[in-house]
This record gives sequence, C-alpha cells and structure tokens, in this order.
Amino acid sequence: MAEIDDPSVVLQLRDVRKVFGPVVALAHGSLTLETGSIHALLGENGAGKSTLVKIVAGVYHRDAGEVLLDGDVVDFRSTAESKDAGIAVIYQEPTLFPDLSVTENLFMGRQPLTSLRRVDHARMRAEAVALFDRLGVPIDPDRLAMGLSIADQQVIEIAKAISLDAKVLIMDEPTAALSGHEVERLFTIARQLRDEGRALVFISHRLDEVFSLCDTITVMRDGEYISTGRTADLTPAEVVRLMVGREISELFPKTEGLPVGDVMLEVEGLTLPGSFHDVSFQVRAGEIVGLAGLVGAGRSEVARAVFGVDRYSAGTVRFRGETMPVGDTSASIAAGMAFVPEDRRRQGLIVEMGLARNLTLVLRRTLERFGLITTTREYTTATEWAKRLQVKSGDLDSKAGTMSGGNQQKSVIAKWLATDPTLLIIDEPTRGIDVGTKSEVHRLLDELAGRGIAVLMISSELPEVLGMSDRVLVMREGEITARLDRAEATQEAVMMAATRHEAVA
Repeated sequence: MAEIDDPSVVLQLRDVRKVFGPVVALAHGSLTLETGSIHALLGENGAGKSTLVKIVAGVYHRDAGEVLLDGDVVDFRSTAESKDAGIAVIYQEPTLFPDLSVTENLFMGRQPLTSLRRVDHARMRAEAVALFDRLGVPIDPDRLAMGLSIADQQVIEIAKAISLDAKVLIMDEPTAALSGHEVERLFTIARQLRDEGRALVFISHRLDEVFSLCDTITVMRDGEYISTGRTADLTPAEVVRLMVGREISELFPKTEGLPVGDVMLEVEGLTLPGSFHDVSFQVRAGEIVGLAGLVGAGRSEVARAVFGVDRYSAGTVRFRGETMPVGDTSASIAAGMAFVPEDRRRQGLIVEMGLARNLTLVLRRTLERFGLITTTREYTTATEWAKRLQVKSGDLDSKAGTMSGGNQQKSVIAKWLATDPTLLIIDEPTRGIDVGTKSEVHRLLDELAGRGIAVLMISSELPEVLGMSDRVLVMREGEITARLDRAEATQEAVMMAATRHEAVA
C-alpha cells in the first residue's frame, strides 16, 4: 500500500485510539486513503468503523495516534474544522432541514451575499442547478426538502460536499435504504467523483456492492486494524474470514444431544412492509434457534411482531398449535411467551423504580389478592428470582438504573422467567455486559433449553450465535436467506448469507 510520503495519499490514520471510560471503542485504527480511489472500510458490528469515521469527522477527539491530511498532522476538535479541511461525511439518513428548499439546504450557513449584504438567492439557485447538472440528477432546487427520498437527500449532501470542494468523502452505509436503481445512480456519482481525483470511503455490509464499486478494502475487527488489500486480489470468502476471524471459545456451554420436542412456535409468511417480508420458521421445545444478521436486517422487528408488540400486515403466528391474535402482548404472555427486548434500559426496565417492583411487573395480576398486592408477597417473589439469577444489588428497593449492565440484564430475564414461560424470545442477551456475566447468561439459556423451553435468540455476536444455537436462521434486508443446522453453521456461512443476496436452503 502507499506510504505517507506518496503524493497520492490524501488521508492517513495511524494507530488511532479512542476510549470511553473503561470501554475501548478503537484500540488501533489505521487507514491509508489515496486520491482517485474508492476505499471500502469493512467489519462486523462493533469493529470500530463508526468510531474511526467520527474521529475523522471531528465528532470525537482521538486519545492516541495520528491523523495526517496531505502529509500534515491534523487535530480536528469539531466537525466544522473537519469540513473546512475538505472532509465530508454522507450518512445513511441525512439530516436536512425539511421546511427549507433544496437550495437553502445546500448553502445553509454560507449563503453568498449581494453588494447590499443580502442573500443572493439567484446565485445560489444557479450554483445548485449547475451542481445537479454536473451530477446528472434531476432535482428541483426550489422544492422543499420535506418528502424527498433518502437517495435524493444523499445526492444533496454530495452536492454540498462538491460545492465545498471536499477532497475526502466518507459514505457510511449509504445504500441501506435505497432501491436497486438508486444504488446504481449513487455508484455512478461515486465513480465520477473518483475519476475527478477525490478520495472516497465506502462503509457497507453488502459485499457484492463492495466488490462492484471499490478499489481497495480495509478490514477492522474488535477495534483493531486487520488488513488492507486491493479488491482485485481478494475474494468475498477471504474478506469474510478476515472480518469474523475469531474462534468460538469455552464461554458457550452448549450441551450436546439434548432431546428436541414438539413444535412450540410456528411462524408463516409474516410480513410488515418496510421491515420484513414472508418470514417463516419454527422453534421446537428444548432447542435454541439463533436469529442472525446485520443491524437493520429486520431481526428485532420480527421478534416484536411475534410477541405482539408490533402489528404485522400478513402471515400467521401459531403457538402450541393455537393461532395468536395480532398485536396482543397480553395474549402472548397468557399463552406462555416471554420477551426480553434488545434495549434493557428503555424497554425492559423502569430504571427509576426499585428492583423488587421491576421483577414483579409482569406478575401483578397473579400476585393480587382482592385487588391488592402486599409488600411481603412482592418481596418474597422478587427475592426468589433475584437469588435464582444471582442478581447483585444493594437491596430490593435499589433503583434498577443504579445496577451494573449485567445485573440489569439478569433482572429483565428474571422478570420474564418468573412468568413460567414455555417460549423465551431474547434479543441481544449479552450486549454490553462483561465476560463473566455473559457466561452466566449462556449457561442459563442452555439450562432453560434443557428443561424443554423453546428459545428464540437474536444476537449480533457471531460466536454467541454459533456457540449457543441448535439451528441458525440468517436474515438480510427483511428476509431469511439461510437456514443452517448446528453442524453447517460456520462464521463464513452466516456472514455470506447476511451480506449476499443468494438464499441458502
């Protein structure tokens, strides 16, 4: 790869580090970007890509390492400094002012003035027309930004970057919400900007797009720089191995040979436009089914619909042979379902409420006697479940928000297990908790399956999915693209199904 004294290198990050308290978001971030190139930045969720981009954009300030622009060390302390230096970031969902015109959005904060010190609207409009003509897109400069498609909003952000003569454009998941035609239009613009001598960074989980568009690929993993290579010298399988290159550790005490029972949950043709389409699967008693995929694949949305949090437009959910009503969580709970949501603080707990009250929230009706719940009954139940899951807290009156992340997660799980469910849907069971607590949660899930409970587990951590699941379902863009038995579910197979179009039977 090019070195920093190479005149073609416009931007270089060397061993950049960023920490947030005890969390190391970026340990060793490195990137060498050349003029006239499109450079892919790849990695799993949590690899450090977004942190690296935010350092370049001036959102975060690095704690160590160097950032060089045109060979000179730079130290951006704000997004304004980054923009002034010629760096532009195009996000997946741009933030335009909806009540202003396209032209006004283009020149916000830097409107040209007439000799009388008034805004020169005619000049702004003429420059906007010229920019869109140059990009080859028919956008009306006079229309309001409200109602524009995501694709057109991104084009406006690109036009703004060109008008600022940006030398580096970073596109963060730009195609996630675009149609095929819109993607191709974006790629045409990207290639045009590359041919003009600008440097582009393309962040995407879609390997087919990466290999179609990008000249160079850099892979990150767990906050570390892994490798850089020319796209022509790599294959999708090699890139996947670089992205996931971890071995499943002893943290997953999955017991082999447990008997699998009857079908507990049967989902057929579940559809919610914009979220997921024609999703069908089964979960049997005593098995853990892992639902894998990248962020935005629709996994959490499917789980919420199955449990009744969200209403779906088509399809059927059958639990223990009975068809479940749409959008009715009370019916789901009464039938024996439990749902541990992805965001434990906002969706799983009332953080200003005491631990005892949180642990018994779902049990209010069963604990009532003549419409009343005694403190003794509430505390007895809470104590039992806190002890079973080894929830560590000062006392049962302690606010849930004061507990560690691991104890909060165990509290949410305890709350739902207290309902004696026969199906547990658990979304991101170990996100943000320490290794020791992860092992406890994994052992608990394995024990539940061993007792005949059906478990549907959603996780963005591939080792967790592969280590805990009897079967793995992979989702991509709202559809199931692979159904893998434990023996055939490898990191490479899951990532391939999560990043490519082809469905695997």
